[in-house]
Amino acid sequence: MTTQSLSLEHLIQPNAKNTGEKPAVLFMFHGYGSNEEDLFSFAPELPENLFVIAVRAPYNLEPFGHAWYAINFDAEQGKWSDDAQAIESRDKIAAFIDEACEAYHLDKERVTLLGFSQGTILSYAVALSYPEKVKRVIALSGYINEAILKKDYQKNDFTQLAFYASHGSVDQVIPVEWAQKAPILLQELGIKHKYEEFPVGHGVAPQNFYSFKNWLENN
Repeated sequence: MTTQSLSLEHLIQPNAKNTGEKPAVLFMFHGYGSNEEDLFSFAPELPENLFVIAVRAPYNLEPFGHAWYAINFDAEQGKWSDDAQAIESRDKIAAFIDEACEAYHLDKERVTLLGFSQGTILSYAVALSYPEKVKRVIALSGYINEAILKKDYQKNDFTQLAFYASHGSVDQVIPVEWAQKAPILLQELGIKHKYEEFPVGHGVAPQNFYSFKNWLENN
């Protein structure tokens, strides 16, 4: 199967296991400064019934890499994120989900998002703002930024949504305390979730991979 020319650059791994129905899909969203090839290395190890799409963020960084939104390192303000750009990317992803499901004949009722770091922040934003588009989210090494969620998102219907979230207990990029707020908020919203920590920095430990793979196979 050839990769279609869509609104966001991406890589695909068609599902190896064909059940005769439209396949479930897993979208991958990389972190700041990376690209679509990063998380795609996980693809061969994922359940065979999943059609995998690894997406490239829309903003180019110099000299290489991509971002979902700018992170500015300002001496006076410290590190701050461009929330307006993040909201643009949130809506680009939401539109791309529909576009890709149409182009590749995928099951819109069985959409999983897998994010790392900035890709996780966007995955939370898309799922909580547009829960009708998403069934499951794997949120690795990120946190919920409420400033980029749709207004009145708390009123959404989250009954079909489930999250797996994990974080490194010694993460030097995104403090673990930020990640620990996610299960509290998900609990308040009545959303099914699992949260785990691993003794690593800003990355995905092998035991973390096996844990979320197991969650994928059982949820």
